[in-house]
Amino acid sequence: MNTLTIVLLVILAILIIAVVVLYFLGKKAQKKQDEQQAQIEAMKQTVSMLIIDKKRMKLKDAGLPQAVLEQTPKWLRGSKLPIVKAKVGPQIMSLISEEKIFDSIPVKKEVKAVVSGIYITDVRGLHGKPVVVEKKKKSKFKQLVERAQEKAGAKPVK
Repeated sequence: MNTLTIVLLVILAILIIAVVVLYFLGKKAQKKQDEQQAQIEAMKQTVSMLIIDKKRMKLKDAGLPQAVLEQTPKWLRGSKLPIVKAKVGPQIMSLISEEKIFDSIPVKKEVKAVVSGIYITDVRGLHGKPVVVEKKKKSKFKQLVERAQEKAGAKPVK
């Protein structure tokens, strides 16, 4: 056999093994995520709160309880999360928001939020209306880049 075919067969075998391993790891991660989502759904409750501040910050700088920091893997402690400071009843708490609703959370407004532990999963206005947040005006450069991406058929960058 030619050396080129042997090298290609070895590379093909390694790629097939990698795909199989990634398939099983993906199934395991999906199962774990489904269990976590079921726990969040079981623990959720609606709470009225006043949003004081919101920003993306590192987990260790967010002012979350020490138990949360201890349970978090070390490689995740330096990553930035969407953190919301809110007044729930008489006390001020730091809560973690879901990434997809973080931009729709209004600052310095009272809202009804669906909370599961320290995790905010949904936000509505005080009287059940969806919260509408004004969009920020984009700079000329961002508008130009977005227009160029639309013409090229690429997905716009957030």
